[in-house]
Amino acid sequence: MKKFIVFVVITALVFAGCSAPNESTKSDAGDSLKIVCTVFPQYDWVRQILGDRVGDIELTLLQRSLADLHNYQPSVDDMITISACDLFIYVGGESDHWADAALRQAVNPDMIVLNLLETLGDAAKIEELFEGMQDDDDHDEDDHDDEDEFDEHVWLSLRNAEIFCAAIAEILSSLDADYAEQYNANLTDYRAALSFLDAAYKEAVDAAPVDTLLFGDRYPFRYLMDDYGLKAYAAFPGCSAETEASFQTMTFLVEKLDELNLNHVMVTEGSNQSIAKTIISNSNDPNRGILVLDSMQSVTSGGAASGAAYLAIMGSNLNVLKEALQ
Repeated sequence: MKKFIVFVVITALVFAGCSAPNESTKSDAGDSLKIVCTVFPQYDWVRQILGDRVGDIELTLLQRSLADLHNYQPSVDDMITISACDLFIYVGGESDHWADAALRQAVNPDMIVLNLLETLGDAAKIEELFEGMQDDDDHDEDDHDDEDEFDEHVWLSLRNAEIFCAAIAEILSSLDADYAEQYNANLTDYRAALSFLDAAYKEAVDAAPVDTLLFGDRYPFRYLMDDYGLKAYAAFPGCSAETEASFQTMTFLVEKLDELNLNHVMVTEGSNQSIAKTIISNSNDPNRGILVLDSMQSVTSGGAASGAAYLAIMGSNLNVLKEALQ
């Protein structure tokens, strides 16, 4: 019965997201709230909390191409859109270094800025190198900056999502006070769906015979893995720009795959899977499979308009995780 309720709640919210307008939909009034989001999860959280009000708000997702968070660079039009908005939501990590300049040029003195990493506070995680993982800076130690950088993929924790959605609802209620009750009601429903899915993840992990994943790719899933006590090995950190793994990294991952006797190697969406295939072909079982976890880094405004939804993607990731942990 519980699983049926979870399905109904999540499905209802997903279809609500599918009915949202394209980016930058503006009301006839001409003075609608202007909200700008840098990545898809923020955009979807906003439209879920807005609910029926989404058509009256000028909501923009900056990411229009398949370039992910780490490669995005704002256009002149993007900078203008940001400068005049009422609410700007961004991750706040190293990849968002351009945002400082955009905010300095803001023409709206009342703009509210929501920085996700700052919102997490002490719960934000420093990006770490795990055993066997290749460091981008191994080849360039003279230019290496010892300053810690935060893991930017904060949206891949359902528990973080609840925190961010609460912050978004509070801001929307202050900016659009006449609809505060509606926003808080939508928040309650959406947080319930997030909580149900979180419980489903925990149940799946607790029942699984395996507690470790191996990524022949970048590793942006630390927040997700940490929520449920899972361990991981990977070729590169989550924010790495590397595409070629060293001999040492490949050898380590092949040996670890055999040692743990894992049935699959993981990759992120958009991967050419070459590293994963090489790891498998050099292991003691070349028939192992490759599974894809979606980090949502490349969901564009077009994808959002076509029905992509945070809960649906995280639900699909749960199904992948169940298979990977067998």
